[in-house]
Amino acid sequence: LEKGKNLIFKATATVKPEVKLGEYKGLEIPAKDFSVTDEQVEEELERVRERQAEVIVAEEGTLEEGDTVVIDFEGFIDGEPFDGGKAENYNLEIGSKTFIPGFEEQLIGMAKEEEKEIKVTFPEDYHVEDLKGKEATFKVKVKEIKRKKLPELDDEFAKDVSEFETLEEFKADLRKKLEERAKQEEENYKRDTVGEKAAENAEINIPQAMIDHEVEHMVQDFKQRLRFQGIDLDTYFKITESSMDQLKEQFKEDAEKRVRISLTIEAISKAENIEVTEEDQDKELEKMAELYSRDKDELKKLFESQGALERMKEDI
Repeated sequence: LEKGKNLIFKATATVKPEVKLGEYKGLEIPAKDFSVTDEQVEEELERVRERQAEVIVAEEGTLEEGDTVVIDFEGFIDGEPFDGGKAENYNLEIGSKTFIPGFEEQLIGMAKEEEKEIKVTFPEDYHVEDLKGKEATFKVKVKEIKRKKLPELDDEFAKDVSEFETLEEFKADLRKKLEERAKQEEENYKRDTVGEKAAENAEINIPQAMIDHEVEHMVQDFKQRLRFQGIDLDTYFKITESSMDQLKEQFKEDAEKRVRISLTIEAISKAENIEVTEEDQDKELEKMAELYSRDKDELKKLFESQGALERMKEDI
């Protein structure tokens, strides 16, 4: 580069593709039942009950399904101990299926201080390569048995866990909430399925850059979900013996589908002259203000300062 001389450069940019819409009106989607059953209400009630359970140490009796056991164990393959096969004071809930298949079931019936040898076979898809499909023997000692003491399902229980005076009122409220959730799930199903069908009928030549961009977005979402579980991406890759490239490959098909649907819906909104009004925008801001306990005008100013109002309009 020289002072006073012109600079000539070339740039290649990916542009949004043209969308040739197919049929998007009068689309039919498969019927799906979203009604709430008595069984679902009872299951939800049982989940609330489980959360209120008191855990007590069982001094007598033997290990049962649903108990949590504290064990020492050491694993051997062909008589030799292997890496990661030993632990002390390990907590395991019987029935959680978090251990090697067949291990938990063989603990049932054991008593405190009892010792036993348990034989299992590691699954063919086990995350540690050297252990896949191998037979192992575990020497196990039961140190402690913890048992859940569930509260009685009565009016007192309803008072403890809710603002209602009776169990029947609490169950009615649970049903109402389940029905609201089911209604939202039905709306999502209809919207997502009809969007997919409209996208299938459209002709779009999607640039790879748009798919790659969506993949990156999905990776960030996935990282966020892992964080909520207390795991980072590197740990996930170690546990699953996978890599960033493999993760991106997994997301690719869904990413293309998402981009296709998004472009199709955008094209339909243009074809139908769908405009976002100030009233639509205000309603959305009101929802967000309520959700985050913020003032609506304050949120609007914040969005304006960040240039996010246009993005909100697109989303609406």
